[in-house]
Amino acid sequence: MEDGIKGGAERVLFVLATLARLERSVSMADLMAETGLAKSTLYRQLALLKRWGFIIDRNNEYLPGPMCVPLAWGFEQSSYLRLEARAELEQLSQASNESAGLLVAVSNQVVCLEMIESRQPLRCSFVKGRSLPLLKGASAKALLAFMAKDRRLSVLEDLRQRGLIDAGGRAALEDELARIQAQGYACSVGEVDDGVWGASAPVFQQSSHAIAVVTLMAPSTRIGDRSGTLIDMTMRVASRISSRLQSH
Repeated sequence: MEDGIKGGAERVLFVLATLARLERSVSMADLMAETGLAKSTLYRQLALLKRWGFIIDRNNEYLPGPMCVPLAWGFEQSSYLRLEARAELEQLSQASNESAGLLVAVSNQVVCLEMIESRQPLRCSFVKGRSLPLLKGASAKALLAFMAKDRRLSVLEDLRQRGLIDAGGRAALEDELARIQAQGYACSVGEVDDGVWGASAPVFQQSSHAIAVVTLMAPSTRIGDRSGTLIDMTMRVASRISSRLQSH
């Protein structure tokens, strides 16, 4: 993965983003495997991040440091997308009695910005802040399908280089993304978590490329003949959020 990283500033951000994505303390060996950076290079980036308080070193393992807290607070306070979507997500969750989330694509990952959990005892939760490769599940596929073509091709090539998809899998995925574009939504069952059904619809602002997706998720055992109704509800909420964003 080092091939696409140019310059010290980009490397240090790459290391910080990797730590955030892994959601756990990591060793030097872990970071070398995840980033593809040499040990000497990593030491320089980690020393800089430690000096500024963005990471801490605990028992020779690294994790995000105290300076990440004000960054997260600032994002929470200023995220217009999250603020505009929250009320609609709450209504969707209440009307469907299932979990509803807002997800975006960041650095070839699908990241959960907001999640309203179902009140039912058995529920599905894509935890806020969680990130996964931009590959499987309704959320990832909807984001890919409604992404700018050049960026989508770049993501697919990155997935291939990382060994997450081969040539045949890429061709099949591109065909599926074309169908998702045509129908206006993505739907999946058990692709990310076993027994979980999901439907995702794109959120637009000022272009035909989605800036986020609204995802409704539930245990597949509770879907029955509700699939069409739940998909329609998800698409209507995504459309209303788009209209609100475009009105600003």
